[in-house]
Amino acid sequence: MEVTLLGTGDTTGTPTPRCDCDTCERARDLGVERTRFSVHVHNERTGESLLVDASPDFRYQFLTQDVSLPDSIIVSHVHFDHLDGLGNAYRLLDDVPVFAANETDPQTGQSVAETVDEKYHYLDTITVRPKTPFEPFETCGFEVTLVPVEHPPLVCYGLAIEDPETGGTLSISGDTNYGISDASRDALDDPDLCFVDGIVPAKHTEYHPLGGDHSDENGVYRTFGTKHMTIEGARAMADDLDADEYRLVHLSHYIPTEEAFDDDMAVDGERYRL
Repeated sequence: MEVTLLGTGDTTGTPTPRCDCDTCERARDLGVERTRFSVHVHNERTGESLLVDASPDFRYQFLTQDVSLPDSIIVSHVHFDHLDGLGNAYRLLDDVPVFAANETDPQTGQSVAETVDEKYHYLDTITVRPKTPFEPFETCGFEVTLVPVEHPPLVCYGLAIEDPETGGTLSISGDTNYGISDASRDALDDPDLCFVDGIVPAKHTEYHPLGGDHSDENGVYRTFGTKHMTIEGARAMADDLDADEYRLVHLSHYIPTEEAFDDDMAVDGERYRL
């Protein structure tokens, strides 16, 4: 299993257009980017590739990273920064299944699969394949499980991906706060590599209208607002899941520059072999 981080940023990415903050300027100086989130997982045994989330930066990511176009796609939830790159299937991809959860979202009245099918009804090159969370399915020679996480007000899913031949395992937290269920933690547990959503340091919760949540024994918030983990929360989650290796993703440009490129914070183009 060869895993490439195509996009490691939040909804605006880093550098953010027209932003001259210290973190964006430092990213430019370093020559690194954090485009909108997406992961490429290549099966070297079968020659197939799985794309996790269709970033709006799809075209740029596939131009700048040396990876193959996907043979299948998974959509974790319907926020634009994880979905709107799917339009790139037009004239580019051919007969690609798109997997998404079949649970009805009380907020929208549709499942993720139904929303994708409705929004991209004009794409005859894709076929939406609804899947039940916690029930493993096969694609690209991998065993994949959609894992419910907490990203209110919409349903959202993390992923557990395993190569049944080699035993290599990848867990992706998805966009989530720290308060995911024990069942979901069990499904994501003990990966070789884990990508964990951490958007800002806990000290930034003072600027969020809802503050923070899920504080630890020292009063440090592990959730920023309601939707995402803090950097501290993401690190705690990686520890909770007993990940052999982890990378922080979905990072924002609001992380102070002296912290924004710490060793465990991912940038686009990182590649791992499991």
